[in-house]
Amino acid sequence: MTDPQIVLTERVQQALARAFGPEHADADPLIRPSQFADFQANVAMSLAKRLRRSPREVAEAITAELSDFPGTVEVSGPGFLNITLSDAWVESEARQMLADPRLGVGTVTPAQTVVIDYSAPNAAKEMHVGHLRTTIVGDSLARLHEHLGNKVIRQNHLGDWGTPFGMLIEHLLDIGEPAAVAQLEAGQGTEFYQAARAKFDGDEAFKTRARARVSTLQSGDPDTLRLWHVFMDATVRFFNKVYDVLGVTLTDADIAGESMYNPMLQKTCDDLEASGTAVLSEGALCVFPPGFTGSDDKPLPLIIRKSDGGYGYATTDMAAIRYRVHDLKADRILYVVGNEQALHFQMVFAAAKEAGWLPDTVQAEHVRIGMMLGNDGRRFKTRSGESVKLMDLLQEAIDRAAKLIEDRGYDEATQREIAHAVGMAAVKYADLSVSHDSEYVFDLDRMVATTGNTGPYMQYATARIRSIFRRAGISPADATAPIVLAAPAERALGLHLLGFGELVAQVTAASEPHRLCAFLFQTASLLSTFYEECPVIKEGVDPQTRDQRLALCALTLRVLETGLDLLGVPVPERM
Repeated sequence: MTDPQIVLTERVQQALARAFGPEHADADPLIRPSQFADFQANVAMSLAKRLRRSPREVAEAITAELSDFPGTVEVSGPGFLNITLSDAWVESEARQMLADPRLGVGTVTPAQTVVIDYSAPNAAKEMHVGHLRTTIVGDSLARLHEHLGNKVIRQNHLGDWGTPFGMLIEHLLDIGEPAAVAQLEAGQGTEFYQAARAKFDGDEAFKTRARARVSTLQSGDPDTLRLWHVFMDATVRFFNKVYDVLGVTLTDADIAGESMYNPMLQKTCDDLEASGTAVLSEGALCVFPPGFTGSDDKPLPLIIRKSDGGYGYATTDMAAIRYRVHDLKADRILYVVGNEQALHFQMVFAAAKEAGWLPDTVQAEHVRIGMMLGNDGRRFKTRSGESVKLMDLLQEAIDRAAKLIEDRGYDEATQREIAHAVGMAAVKYADLSVSHDSEYVFDLDRMVATTGNTGPYMQYATARIRSIFRRAGISPADATAPIVLAAPAERALGLHLLGFGELVAQVTAASEPHRLCAFLFQTASLLSTFYEECPVIKEGVDPQTRDQRLALCALTLRVLETGLDLLGVPVPERM
């Protein structure tokens, strides 16, 4: 089965070549869904001037070359082509889709190695809401690429190295390892950091010890490294609790923190300097990628080594990009990182290209993540102005979801399971349904609603279909009758579902999971209309119609569940 718009594009392009010559075969037919037909092609309007003919004349010439078309083509107005596919064609494609385990979703040939850098919390502090979007969006992209057959290498670029770890290790020694581990495993990383910082700022002896500890850490002192591992292991165990609640696919094997690149930094600097890509400027080693200037119109430096000999984010990111291209053999690298880092990554990519470390055969892309806002339109924070802890926010979403279903008669274990699924769907879908580079307001009341474009509404759509099958007494997998799309609501739903495979491919290629959300929301909306207008198991529905509609329900359920799974949104059996 094929996406109708792809079929129409190919047919109209063939007609263009026959009508006006092969040089027009690659013209965009400008096919869009239409309220007057299934689709409308506006290519005659754009071609008319070039052909020096009226748009309507061009449209009629195209129509004449579509005599074998599986449907009807009518010229409308000044030259629009109104295209309606035949019911038989739509039904045939829907039947093939139902029989296809992949629902029309193809696989990439050849498969690519896609490195996805996402989540990346700072181990010196607690995970907060700022990490939510990078984690959710990155995980959905990883799921999408794997579904298309790409080899995905997840990279959780933890902030696990640097000068703060001197004071953190000294504070760990002061309070004792057991107390420190308990605090970190409980998700009190921010409190741990604040206590260490207060001592660093107010106690000269502690400050001296902390600075000395940084030196021993960077020199690889075994005892200091052991203490660093104690700190990191406890911190990662808490991160994993958050990932488990969120239902993301990151594991310890995916951790590739700043510490991993530490042994590579000296060579990174040496190689960049030796090649002439980096030069000394006011004591610092810098790359000046062409095209980047500051407010004073002077070339903007990417500082690879500071004047005091220290390294920064740019050093690590240059080492990382070389490692990902050379060692991981990446064909494509996605950096799922906040919008505010846009200039940094533009300069890193430019510098890596200049150094020859990022060849034209490898795509490096910054998947920009917009800010999460509170109801006041400002960065989402607590009333005291601090970042909201991510685990606290997730628990609140689960609590809100529990209230939503508390009167539905479920036993305690089932209610807990459903509340967790609904709470996570509310948070994750709200994030994914807006363009990843856009800001959005975090509003739990709206997110947990079972109406509108929300995660719970999508879950409710799947639960409604499963309820139909329970009442019918059969499994969705057994609904294999030929799909017949006799009623308008049936036809609208069936035609829409045919676009799923191509949509998934487009979403993956463009890193735009919000478009998949929009498709699924439209699916659920069309399902609702179908549910109201086309009874499936009510008294008076003949067995043949019942079986045909159950087959359409089964196809819709599979599309919804597959799409939501690709987004990382859980789907409970009941709501």
